[in-house]
Amino acid sequence: MTVVEIPPPLPVRDRTSPHERAAGAVSPMLRRLAEEEATGVLVREHGTLYLVRGRVVHAESPFAPGLDVLLTAHGTLAVTAWQRAAERTASVPEAARLLLDSGLLPEGALELCHLDALYDAGYFALAPSSTPGRFRYESSPGAGPLPSVPVVALERETLRRRLLLHRLWPDPATDSAPLVRAAPVAAAPVTARRRAVLDRADGVRTATLIAWELGRQAFHTLVDVRRLAAAGLLAPVHRAPDPPPLPPTPPLLTVTDPDIALLKRLRDALEAL
Repeated sequence: MTVVEIPPPLPVRDRTSPHERAAGAVSPMLRRLAEEEATGVLVREHGTLYLVRGRVVHAESPFAPGLDVLLTAHGTLAVTAWQRAAERTASVPEAARLLLDSGLLPEGALELCHLDALYDAGYFALAPSSTPGRFRYESSPGAGPLPSVPVVALERETLRRRLLLHRLWPDPATDSAPLVRAAPVAAAPVTARRRAVLDRADGVRTATLIAWELGRQAFHTLVDVRRLAAAGLLAPVHRAPDPPPLPPTPPLLTVTDPDIALLKRLRDALEAL
């Protein structure tokens, strides 16, 4: 019998980029929770992630419009319908389930807006933080009918978005500072979408406020803002630095009455000379 030796398989080339291979560095805690298939709520400085069996089912951030805004801003769902559902439930996923069961919200539209809101809020929730995250284990964080995404997918998309913004315009000040229209030498053509952003740059509104007003994803608004900044049409308002502190006030000297008798003796001694 002839024995045929099967050569070992050739090594598979790692096609992931360095940014993708570094995805675990976005949040080591989140990666550990995914590996242990934890269920609960991860609270970070800039947002909150809801996990079920190690997968992200919902995300919230004060810097990103929520699911309710994305659903109601452009007529997908009536504002009053969402308000009634929110009043009868305790969370966004539960309100979504109620609207879905009542036939007021198509399943496809719900899933699309949910994923948009999840990746949008997740981008801010995974932003670099000066404080450690806190995880609270729960039996069920209210997933509802919403689809979940793997932690790796959320981290990879977050890194991709960071890189995209840096390539468009490297100054991150436009992401958080009030925005003002610049006066370019020659105005570049602007799309209607970016014109809506530019028209709201009044020196008071930030990119986040503009996203809420327009009912758009905050990250997509950041993309528009950075493109406008790169074109010289938009700039952040640079606040004046705080004045240096005043020098401490010297203590007041306590003045006491002089010794009158001593002064008289000195006077008499001087007159006797």
